[in-house]
Amino acid sequence: MVESPQSEFLTAPSPRVFAHRGLAQDAPENTLLAFVKALAVGATHLETDVHVSLDCVAVISHDPVLASLGRDVRIDQLTMAELRHINLGYGQGFTSLAEALEAFPTALFNIDIKTDAAAEPAARAIKAQRATARVLVTSFNEQRRRHVVSLLPGVVSSASAPLVGRAVAAANLGLTALVRRTLQGCVAVQVPERAGPVRIITPRFITMMHRAGVEVHAWTINDPLDMIRLLDLGVDGLVTDRTDLAVAAITRRT
Repeated sequence: MVESPQSEFLTAPSPRVFAHRGLAQDAPENTLLAFVKALAVGATHLETDVHVSLDCVAVISHDPVLASLGRDVRIDQLTMAELRHINLGYGQGFTSLAEALEAFPTALFNIDIKTDAAAEPAARAIKAQRATARVLVTSFNEQRRRHVVSLLPGVVSSASAPLVGRAVAAANLGLTALVRRTLQGCVAVQVPERAGPVRIITPRFITMMHRAGVEVHAWTINDPLDMIRLLDLGVDGLVTDRTDLAVAAITRRT
């Protein structure tokens, strides 16, 4: 019997700094260059997104289409070889999840699986790189999240959107046991401070999540004053487009 790997994902120092699609300063987002820049300024985790190519390769990309490049073509309509040759700027093309995991063999990756079709290719890439212990997999879709988790024994995960909604409701009612049951199998909730007029991240919410044994990671926080305010409230991590500003703010705070 093969033992599941012990996760390393939450062993990094706290507060955690999640580089949202890398650091896209003089670099296109979700590229190897953006990841290099994020790690160079002190990111503790790389946050990224995965779609799938025509030839069933897990591709790092947030958007499903190439609209930002002036092309009405979907990622899944092109092969990985074709995607690599698309110029994203600064000498960067699309990269596969396997290539990113291989390029940064000690980095911790927070991976959002964007489509059902990307689930199994992403799991294969993670297994092939022996990276299960250093990734967190998640999805806004609960069925998809569960599917990926089932393919990667020992992997950690954050709550999907439906689970977050239930956890918020239970937390507002002070139902710690229900929060814990709702988030069973998750190590974190990754949430915005607000959803429209509703404030999600409050002192009560953070306390209830911590009682349930999960971390709170706030997204997407780019203002240093907001970063400090949320850290002072007790959040465990910041998902940010500006890793450089987050690291500097945390350094000043300590």
